[in-house]
Amino acid sequence: MKTLTKLAAGLSLGAALLGSTAAMAQDDDVRIALVVKSLGNGFFEAANRGAEEAAEEIGNVEIIYTGPTDTTAEGQIEVINSLIAQQVDAIAVSANDPDALVPALKKAMQRGITVISWDSGVAPEGREMHLSPSSHELIGQTIIKLAADELPEGGDVAVLSATSTSTNQNIWIEEMNKVMDQYPDINVVATVYGDDLADKSYREAQGLMQTYPDLDAIIAPTSVGIVAAAQAVADAGKIGEVNVTGLGLPSEMAGAVESGASKSFAIWNPVDLGYATTYLAYNLATDQAEAEPGAEVGMGRMGSATLDDNNEAAMSEPFKYDASNIDEFKSVF
Repeated sequence: MKTLTKLAAGLSLGAALLGSTAAMAQDDDVRIALVVKSLGNGFFEAANRGAEEAAEEIGNVEIIYTGPTDTTAEGQIEVINSLIAQQVDAIAVSANDPDALVPALKKAMQRGITVISWDSGVAPEGREMHLSPSSHELIGQTIIKLAADELPEGGDVAVLSATSTSTNQNIWIEEMNKVMDQYPDINVVATVYGDDLADKSYREAQGLMQTYPDLDAIIAPTSVGIVAAAQAVADAGKIGEVNVTGLGLPSEMAGAVESGASKSFAIWNPVDLGYATTYLAYNLATDQAEAEPGAEVGMGRMGSATLDDNNEAAMSEPFKYDASNIDEFKSVF
C-alpha cells in the first residue's frame, strides 16, 4: 500500500526490506473509508452496498462506511481527522463543501492516504481525482427536461436544492440554466435550499407553494428533497397541480409516482456509484493506476474512468423512472 511503500522509501531501507514490506502490504486489507454527506441517507446506504460488493470481488478490501449525522463540512472534517489517525489507506468523500474540506484532505494525502471525491466534489488541491455520477451537462439538461415534458404549454417551476454550498447541486442548476433558452415558456421562479434534511425540505416546498400559488413544478435534484417535496404536494392537496421531479431513489419515490405527485424522475444507480468509487480508490491506493489527465482507471464491471484535465470523470447517464418501470426498480434501490 502507498503508506508502507512511501515510509520504506523515506527511511532508505535496503532492497530486501523493501521487498518484504511490499509483500506485507499486498497481504494486508486495503482499508477504504467511504465518507458520505450524512448518515441515514438512503442514497448513500445504497452506495455502501455497492462498495461492499466491490470489496468482496477484490478480496482484500475493508470498507469503512462513515460520515457526520448532519450535512455540515465541520462534521466531515471531524470524520476525516479521525480516519487520518486510524491510518486508513484511502478516503473517498462526497463533500458537503468543496473548499472547507481541503486542509484536512491535504493532510491525509501528506500522510500517504489516497484521497478521491465522488458524487459531490472537492477542490482539485484536496483530492487526486473526482468521479461524478454522470456528466454535469447531462444532469442539468435532464432535470429541466423532466419538468418541461409535463408542461407542453409552459409554466412556473421552482428548484428545491440541498445545501447552498453543495458542489454537485450548484453545478447541475448552473447547467440547467444554460439550456433554459430551449424552454422559453418555462419560468424558474425561485431556488431554495432544504439542506438535505427531510423536515426543512418539506417546509421549503410548502413555502414555495404558498409564495407561488400558480406553481406548476418543483425540481429537486436531491434524493432527500424530492421525497419531501412530493409529500408536501400530497399534503397540500395539489397532486395534479404541482408535479415534483428531479433526482431520487425508486424505492423512496414509488409512492409518489403511484399517487401522481411525481410524473417522473431520474437517477443513476447509487449501488453502481459506490461500486465504481471503491474500485477507483483501490486501484489508486495500490499504485495500479495513477490519477493524471488522460489516465484510464478501472471501475470493475463499470468499465474504466477516463480522467479529464481536472482529473475528473463521469460514470454514466441519468436514467428516467416513471409509472412504466417504477415497480421493476423500487425493490432494487
